[in-house]
Amino acid sequence: MSAMPRQHDSPLAATDWHADTVTLADEAHLVAWSEDPSLRVHFAASLGRFLEAQRDVEVLRFHGRHIGNLEDFCAQLERLMPGPTLDRRVDGPRGVTNLLRARPTFPGRSAGKWRYYVWHDADVLLAENPDLFARVADAMAGVAAEAEYVSDDMLIIHRAVLVGGPALLDAAATPGGPLASWYDDGLGEPFWQVVTGIDAPDYMAFHIDQLLRD
Repeated sequence: MSAMPRQHDSPLAATDWHADTVTLADEAHLVAWSEDPSLRVHFAASLGRFLEAQRDVEVLRFHGRHIGNLEDFCAQLERLMPGPTLDRRVDGPRGVTNLLRARPTFPGRSAGKWRYYVWHDADVLLAENPDLFARVADAMAGVAAEAEYVSDDMLIIHRAVLVGGPALLDAAATPGGPLASWYDDGLGEPFWQVVTGIDAPDYMAFHIDQLLRD
């Protein structure tokens, strides 16, 4: 993974943008931004439907307009992922990070091989609680890196797709920003850097307007 996210200047092929977006997600988490709220809604809703139609894919949709604190995030997560009681904390044996690691199975259906976190209006939490946003984004990218590069369990690929306004681009493009570096808890080397050996999470930013209008 690269230490810095990448900003895409060239538009993706508008006629096949769903598949092109998934191809980008093969290599990185995505930050999809636009100044136009209607384009953001269309992108996130349409991509979510496309992903749900794919084989061996799980899609967890977060509605960011209703996420302003940890309780809000946990309330949505525990309704998206069945599992043990979720403590209102990011770390710990019953926290957000541990639940993201889980692979729930159901009779007659095999466990998914890909899991996408499609986070509508992710910039709302970034504005209201930047520290919590950084910790949650850190957990998503950290669990993904752990699953791909450290875990001996059956592989599942995790990808976050964060959708919002220009503030998300700043978070991804600013050196040391919450999407350009692992979360700093003040205790030394960041936790996920120690666990995975990777210098920084890999979030790739692109402009939704170029994707949908060109």
